[in-house]
Amino acid sequence: MLDALAWGPPIGLVPAPGTAARTAVDALVDARLLLRTDARHVTLPRDVGLALRGGRTHRAPELAPPRPDGRAIPQAVADAEAASAALELVRRVDLLVAAWDDTAPAVLRSGGLGVRDLRRTSQALGADEADTAFVVEVAAAAGVVADDGEAPPSYRPTTVADRWEVMDDAERWALLAAAWAGSRRTPWLVGSRDEKGNLRAPLSPDLHRGWVPRLRRQVLQVLAAQPGTALDVDAVMSVLRWHAPRTVPPEQAVAGLLTEAALLGATGAGALSGPGAAVLALLSDAEPPGANHAPATSRGLEEALRAALPPEVDEVLLQGDLTGIVPGRPSQALAVLLERSADVESRGAATTVRFSPASVTRALDHGTTADELLDALASRSRVPVPQPLEYLVRDTARRHESLRVGSAGSYVRAADPTVLAGLAADPRLAHLGLVRLAPTVLAAAVPAAELHDALRARGLLSAVEGPDGRVLSARLRRPPRPDRTPRDPRRGPAAEPEATSDEARRHLVARLRAADAGTDTAVDRLSGAHRAAPVSGRDGTPEPARTPDRRRAPEPGDALATLHDALRDGRVVWIEMVGASGTLERRALKPLRLDGGRLRALDPAREAELTVAVHRIAGVEPVDG
Repeated sequence: MLDALAWGPPIGLVPAPGTAARTAVDALVDARLLLRTDARHVTLPRDVGLALRGGRTHRAPELAPPRPDGRAIPQAVADAEAASAALELVRRVDLLVAAWDDTAPAVLRSGGLGVRDLRRTSQALGADEADTAFVVEVAAAAGVVADDGEAPPSYRPTTVADRWEVMDDAERWALLAAAWAGSRRTPWLVGSRDEKGNLRAPLSPDLHRGWVPRLRRQVLQVLAAQPGTALDVDAVMSVLRWHAPRTVPPEQAVAGLLTEAALLGATGAGALSGPGAAVLALLSDAEPPGANHAPATSRGLEEALRAALPPEVDEVLLQGDLTGIVPGRPSQALAVLLERSADVESRGAATTVRFSPASVTRALDHGTTADELLDALASRSRVPVPQPLEYLVRDTARRHESLRVGSAGSYVRAADPTVLAGLAADPRLAHLGLVRLAPTVLAAAVPAAELHDALRARGLLSAVEGPDGRVLSARLRRPPRPDRTPRDPRRGPAAEPEATSDEARRHLVARLRAADAGTDTAVDRLSGAHRAAPVSGRDGTPEPARTPDRRRAPEPGDALATLHDALRDGRVVWIEMVGASGTLERRALKPLRLDGGRLRALDPAREAELTVAVHRIAGVEPVDG
């Protein structure tokens, strides 16, 4: 019994009465070698246990960290796998920017990306939802995509995406890797439920954990301790458990970080790669970088990836079945050319592309002509352009140019083509943007009134015609002045302007001059004089004087201060905000939360919540004010 309790656990269950085991337990208790804790349990004292173990605390102490067995991976293989994963991540971020640039997904009220938008993005990226969540998170951490802060808010590419387009693959990956190194996000929790049963979404605030950079560094250090060895989750957990037996990290987090490292290219085939070692060196600094990393750090990551990337190739092997093979990693110029003119069928050590009418149309839509596209392909092919591909390009270009769509502000036509001869090439009329559509028709980029005046100034007599071909009068051809407010014809004739007496006008001028001088006494005196002066109406009878409004214009800081006071006191305030049509709306709202440039408020009258962007709020006033 003592040997069974010596190495723990030191708590034993008391046997049934009347048995030999119970007699032995009672004898050990009487000898004070066991202590009775309750009627059913006994405990081995600490000093007795130390005496039985010979003063040792562990049966087999592990004084050195464990070195678990793993698969041997050559460093060249690990770097090659890591380079392939890095290029795939860069390609997926490219697709993400293009997809969200076309259709921006909405931001959930609780923050994050919705389930439908995540599935739609997964289809655009050609990846599962777990990998898509990681791509979205790392792109947001790098600042490539972000919440636009509008009302309603949505996720869109940022100005960083503009610089992204001119970067090469190494620079793009360095931007993503540096953002991942300092990220405190947990994308592996996407799809799970929180304590309240709500589904966790990508980019939601619930995915923030402060311990993620420290655990990421520990996981990569375990892999760096055994270079050239692929370790699974259990092997990494055994090492982390030895280092911190009282604070063992969750296995789900370790598995998620290993998956992220593989998707990023920090590991290849399960072993730490050369780019991964550069990321580990970045994590070992005193201050782990965030999305805004230093240029020196970015340069080190770029060099690490370039050392692992295969050399670029600038040629494509064109074949007669409308396909092409790129024997290696395409250069940036070749990648752009094939992205616009062909569709990728397979990727790997060699990339296979296929030309189709849709892909050639895509190249023509970018402004490339048929001859330019064929010349670009011929310059990058060791063999002449196959005849089927040349027929495809020229036939698609002929159908692409048969029907054209453009915009014009006005036109000029004449019965005699000689009247319009030389107008399009006249340098004095270059500002009109004249384009010859037919021998008797010219299109212009300016309104019809401006075109008419320019032709009259050149000595040509022209008339303005309507859509039906009838000549319009000179009064109707003029566009309305922008400073004149259109009148609703249903309101009848416009009202006559109200007359003001000379005495009232003199007092008003004196008041304005005194206000410019900044003398409050003069303002008060002139204001009183103005109140005493009668103002005549349309019928000549005096109208009651109006007391001038002495309130100053509200400042933006006053509105925010009033909002903060209402949030603190839980009061309802009047809020003037710019609606979707550009008009001001005044509503009584109870502010609930002010964060991230958006105000979440409750409308008591409608019993509904709404979110308003702060920059759309024109004024805030207390209800009792």
